[in-house]
Amino acid sequence: MKALYAAEREQWRRRSARISAHVAGAVYVLFAFTDYILVNDVFVLDLLARMAIGAIFIAGTETLFRAGVRSLYIELHCASATVLAYVIWLAISHFSAYQSNMTYYATYGVIFMIGQNVFFNFRFSIAVVSSSTILLLSQSDIILNRYSGVEYVVAIAALYLSTYILTLYVNWSLNSERFLVFLNSARAEIRQKEALERGAALLRLSTTDALTGLANRRAVDEELRAYWRDWQAQRVSFAVVLVDVDYFKIYNDRYGHQEGDRCLGAVADAMAAASAENGYMVGRFGGEEFILVAPSPNREHVARIAETIRRAVEDLAIAHDQRPDGAAIVTVSVGAAFSQDVPGTRVERLITESDRALYDAKASGRNCVRVFSRDGSVQAEAEENLADLLRTAEERKIVSLVYQPILDASSGEIIGAEALMRLTTPTGKPISPAVFIPLAERMGVIVRLGLWAIATACRQLLATDAVPSVSVNVSPVQLRQPSFSLLVAKILGDTGVSPCRLAIEITESLQIEDQPDVLKNIRELRLLGVQVWLDDFGTGFAGLSCVREVEFDAVKLDRSFLHATNTVKGSEMFKSIVALVRGTGCAIVVEGIETEDQRRLCMEHEVDYLQGYHLGRPASAEAYERPISKPAGMALRRAG
Repeated sequence: MKALYAAEREQWRRRSARISAHVAGAVYVLFAFTDYILVNDVFVLDLLARMAIGAIFIAGTETLFRAGVRSLYIELHCASATVLAYVIWLAISHFSAYQSNMTYYATYGVIFMIGQNVFFNFRFSIAVVSSSTILLLSQSDIILNRYSGVEYVVAIAALYLSTYILTLYVNWSLNSERFLVFLNSARAEIRQKEALERGAALLRLSTTDALTGLANRRAVDEELRAYWRDWQAQRVSFAVVLVDVDYFKIYNDRYGHQEGDRCLGAVADAMAAASAENGYMVGRFGGEEFILVAPSPNREHVARIAETIRRAVEDLAIAHDQRPDGAAIVTVSVGAAFSQDVPGTRVERLITESDRALYDAKASGRNCVRVFSRDGSVQAEAEENLADLLRTAEERKIVSLVYQPILDASSGEIIGAEALMRLTTPTGKPISPAVFIPLAERMGVIVRLGLWAIATACRQLLATDAVPSVSVNVSPVQLRQPSFSLLVAKILGDTGVSPCRLAIEITESLQIEDQPDVLKNIRELRLLGVQVWLDDFGTGFAGLSCVREVEFDAVKLDRSFLHATNTVKGSEMFKSIVALVRGTGCAIVVEGIETEDQRRLCMEHEVDYLQGYHLGRPASAEAYERPISKPAGMALRRAG
């Protein structure tokens, strides 16, 4: 610390002495004005001497400073020049005829002493020597040349001596305090440096994916928007490349999540290495999906970037022997979009088209590259228009519900209805649910629309006692929301509907068993008293293992099993699947009843509930105007 202080003090003394010399030289020359008033008979000689000494003072200091000499020698030069200036002033004033003026003008010698000890703030040893010289010279001059009595000598001597002592004390104090100031300054700099380092570390953490070390979603979004601004303002084109690890869930199931994490890390490293040479940004977009953002002049360059990434991962040759497509290594599917090919004024559109290209790559067999083409711009524009409709569907009242009745297979009575969402354009043209539901899920709008559907069904049919119960389809996106069950509870409370009168239908295509958020919501809904049904059973991933692990109130068989009963094999399969579901203890609902023969077949197999066009088509809430006499929940019969 002392060495650091010495180095800093050396630099400070050199700079301070240089500046002080320039100021002191100029002030010394300006003080010729007082000579003109008090000893004007020697003014010309005095002015020339002052100008010469001032010039020597300044020029000598500047020469020493530029030569890089130590501050000690610069201070010695300044101290010597100050003493010389004082001596010359005394010598010239001695020749003046105005010696009476000099009796009090001689007191101005204290200014030289103050300049040395305080203004220049020389190191203490130099200050002592130089100011002592001034003191001795001043007192000698007073005794030899200005003596007018003991009183005068005592008064002037007391002034010089007190100035000498006080300014030396101030000099010593300033030099001593300077070390403490340096310590405080050093401490402040260290703290500031630590704060900056902590801030930089926090910034890195906030923009870095913890698992892969790549840029995270936040950093990617910032980079995307920077590229987009350049594209909008200066037409600097760029590419967005989405990368998805093929069959990664199967890899996790086969090798374990730790190996899955290592696989993602290796894939990330390979992509980063392949992009580093050109300075492309690679980030983790979520799960096993990655994103690359890069400047690009044309579509061909975009395709080369995407292919380089695909090949880099393929070259890792990470074993993946459980792939259903016969490949034995980890690969990626790549979708890309080029800014010049994508119409619109939002960067999200570029992401959407990259995502569409990625799904095209997956549909084409995976481990390949697809780049968005302008040829699909008409379809993209239509989807963008549909997206705008979905964002404002509730406010514009273009989304509605219709209800298809569910009948008791034995009595034929309506025991409930399934709520089905419908969307129309402002001109009244209907849009198929198969078109707008998947888009709403990708956009995240389905969360809001799904809650609207539950609330609307409760108000229109359950609060009015039009039917005993209503079932509402719920998207996987909704079930992953941590607060979904609480929001359903709030809707039931606001509408005054008993929970047992509401059934939530979950599609079997949703993989439930390994999704804790979904399982948590299902448990909370059942604790609340809400019915939970499994929809489209037999067509998705869940299978009997899902029914075994998750407690459902009812299982809806997919219509394909019933429609296949016109063959012997199909009839046997329908019989078997009914028996299997009955063994789980769940009520059985068969949908897709389109003929009387199909209804009779279901009754023969003793299923519980029926639904289909033959029994009742979807209708508006007004079609259920006649209330039932005693509202009740859907009292599902249990097999066995």
